[in-house]
Amino acid sequence: MVGAIPTMLLFIVLVLAYQLLIQGPLSATLKKRRALTEGALEDAQKAIAEAEARAAEYAAKLRQARAEVYKVREQRVKQWNAERDATLEAARKASATKVGQAKAELEAEATAARKTIQASVGDLARQVVEAVLPQAAGGSR
Repeated sequence: MVGAIPTMLLFIVLVLAYQLLIQGPLSATLKKRRALTEGALEDAQKAIAEAEARAAEYAAKLRQARAEVYKVREQRVKQWNAERDATLEAARKASATKVGQAKAELEAEATAARKTIQASVGDLARQVVEAVLPQAAGGSR
Protein backbone atom coordinates (compact mmCIF):
# COMPACT_ATOMS: atom_id res chain seq x y z
CA MET A 1 0.00 0.00 0.00
CA VAL A 2 2.87 2.30 0.63
CA GLY A 3 3.88 1.84 -2.98
CA ALA A 4 0.45 3.02 -4.02
CA ILE A 5 0.82 6.40 -2.29
CA PRO A 6 3.33 7.80 -4.77
CA THR A 7 1.16 6.54 -7.61
CA MET A 8 -1.84 8.17 -6.04
CA LEU A 9 0.05 11.43 -5.52
CA LEU A 10 1.28 11.30 -9.09
CA PHE A 11 -2.28 10.66 -10.25
CA ILE A 12 -3.58 13.62 -8.22
CA VAL A 13 -0.81 15.87 -9.59
CA LEU A 14 -1.62 14.77 -13.13
CA VAL A 15 -5.34 15.40 -12.59
CA LEU A 16 -4.62 18.86 -11.20
CA ALA A 17 -2.18 19.61 -14.02
CA TYR A 18 -4.79 18.38 -16.52
CA GLN A 19 -7.38 20.67 -14.90
CA LEU A 20 -5.08 23.70 -14.97
CA LEU A 21 -3.24 23.17 -18.24
CA ILE A 22 -5.81 21.51 -20.52
CA GLN A 23 -9.35 21.50 -19.12
CA GLY A 24 -9.42 25.18 -18.03
CA PRO A 25 -8.16 26.67 -21.34
CA LEU A 26 -10.17 24.15 -23.34
CA SER A 27 -13.37 25.06 -21.48
CA ALA A 28 -12.63 28.77 -21.92
CA THR A 29 -12.00 28.27 -25.65
CA LEU A 30 -15.21 26.26 -26.02
CA LYS A 31 -17.19 28.93 -24.15
CA LYS A 32 -15.67 31.61 -26.35
CA ARG A 33 -16.48 29.60 -29.47
CA ARG A 34 -20.03 28.99 -28.32
CA ALA A 35 -20.46 32.71 -27.61
CA LEU A 36 -19.05 33.60 -31.02
CA THR A 37 -21.26 31.04 -32.74
CA GLU A 38 -24.36 32.21 -30.89
CA GLY A 39 -23.41 35.81 -31.67
CA ALA A 40 -22.95 34.94 -35.33
CA LEU A 41 -26.33 33.19 -35.36
CA GLU A 42 -27.97 36.20 -33.73
CA ASP A 43 -26.25 38.50 -36.23
CA ALA A 44 -27.39 36.28 -39.09
CA GLN A 45 -30.96 36.27 -37.76
CA LYS A 46 -30.87 40.06 -37.44
CA ALA A 47 -29.53 40.35 -40.99
CA ILE A 48 -32.28 38.04 -42.26
CA ALA A 49 -34.92 40.07 -40.42
CA GLU A 50 -33.50 43.31 -41.88
CA ALA A 51 -33.44 41.80 -45.36
CA GLU A 52 -37.06 40.65 -45.00
CA ALA A 53 -38.07 44.10 -43.77
CA ARG A 54 -36.31 45.72 -46.73
CA ALA A 55 -37.90 43.26 -49.13
CA ALA A 56 -41.33 44.06 -47.68
CA GLU A 57 -40.58 47.78 -47.94
CA TYR A 58 -39.45 47.40 -51.55
CA ALA A 59 -42.54 45.35 -52.36
CA ALA A 60 -44.76 48.04 -50.84
CA LYS A 61 -42.94 50.73 -52.81
CA LEU A 62 -43.26 48.65 -55.96
CA ARG A 63 -47.00 48.20 -55.39
CA GLN A 64 -47.35 51.93 -54.80
CA ALA A 65 -45.38 52.75 -57.95
CA ARG A 66 -47.50 50.34 -59.98
CA ALA A 67 -50.66 51.90 -58.57
CA GLU A 68 -49.40 55.36 -59.52
CA VAL A 69 -48.49 54.19 -63.02
CA TYR A 70 -51.94 52.61 -63.39
CA LYS A 71 -53.57 55.82 -62.16
CA VAL A 72 -51.57 57.97 -64.60
CA ARG A 73 -52.38 55.53 -67.39
CA GLU A 74 -56.09 55.70 -66.58
CA GLN A 75 -55.95 59.50 -66.54
CA ARG A 76 -54.25 59.50 -69.95
CA VAL A 77 -56.81 57.09 -71.35
CA LYS A 78 -59.63 59.31 -70.04
CA GLN A 79 -57.94 62.37 -71.52
CA TRP A 80 -57.46 60.65 -74.89
CA ASN A 81 -61.09 59.47 -74.85
CA ALA A 82 -62.27 63.00 -74.06
CA GLU A 83 -60.11 64.41 -76.87
CA ARG A 84 -61.40 61.75 -79.25
CA ASP A 85 -65.01 62.45 -78.26
CA ALA A 86 -64.49 66.18 -78.71
CA THR A 87 -62.92 65.62 -82.13
CA LEU A 88 -65.74 63.30 -83.14
CA GLU A 89 -68.34 65.82 -81.95
CA ALA A 90 -66.62 68.59 -83.90
CA ALA A 91 -66.53 66.36 -87.00
CA ARG A 92 -70.22 65.50 -86.55
CA LYS A 93 -71.13 69.16 -86.26
CA ALA A 94 -69.02 70.04 -89.31
CA SER A 95 -70.57 67.22 -91.34
CA ALA A 96 -74.07 68.19 -90.15
CA THR A 97 -73.38 71.77 -91.24
CA LYS A 98 -72.11 70.57 -94.64
CA VAL A 99 -75.12 68.28 -95.06
CA GLY A 100 -77.44 71.15 -94.16
CA GLN A 101 -75.70 73.43 -96.65
CA ALA A 102 -75.85 70.74 -99.33
CA LYS A 103 -79.57 70.20 -98.65
CA ALA A 104 -80.18 73.94 -98.85
CA GLU A 105 -78.24 74.16 -102.13
CA LEU A 106 -80.09 71.13 -103.50
CA GLU A 107 -83.44 72.62 -102.47
CA ALA A 108 -82.48 75.93 -104.04
CA GLU A 109 -81.47 74.17 -107.26
CA ALA A 110 -84.71 72.15 -107.21
CA THR A 111 -86.73 75.34 -106.67
CA ALA A 112 -84.88 77.06 -109.48
CA ALA A 113 -85.44 74.05 -111.74
CA ARG A 114 -89.16 74.04 -110.87
CA LYS A 115 -89.39 77.75 -111.68
CA THR A 116 -87.59 77.19 -114.97
CA ILE A 117 -89.91 74.31 -115.81
CA GLN A 118 -92.96 76.37 -114.76
CA ALA A 119 -91.76 79.26 -116.90
CA SER A 120 -91.13 77.07 -119.92
CA VAL A 121 -94.37 75.04 -119.59
CA GLY A 122 -96.23 77.51 -121.73
CA ASP A 123 -93.59 77.47 -124.48
CA LEU A 124 -93.34 73.70 -124.38
CA ALA A 125 -97.13 73.34 -124.60
CA ARG A 126 -97.22 75.72 -127.58
CA GLN A 127 -94.42 73.82 -129.30
CA VAL A 128 -96.21 70.51 -128.70
CA VAL A 129 -99.46 71.90 -130.01
CA GLU A 130 -97.73 73.35 -133.10
CA ALA A 131 -95.92 70.11 -133.66
CA VAL A 132 -99.06 68.01 -133.29
CA LEU A 133 -101.66 70.28 -134.89
CA PRO A 134 -99.97 70.95 -138.22
CA GLN A 135 -99.65 67.23 -138.74
CA ALA A 136 -103.32 66.78 -137.84
CA ALA A 137 -104.32 69.72 -140.06
CA GLY A 138 -102.08 68.60 -142.87
CA GLY A 139 -103.26 65.00 -142.61
CA SER A 140 -106.99 65.98 -142.90
CA ARG A 141 -106.61 68.11 -146.08
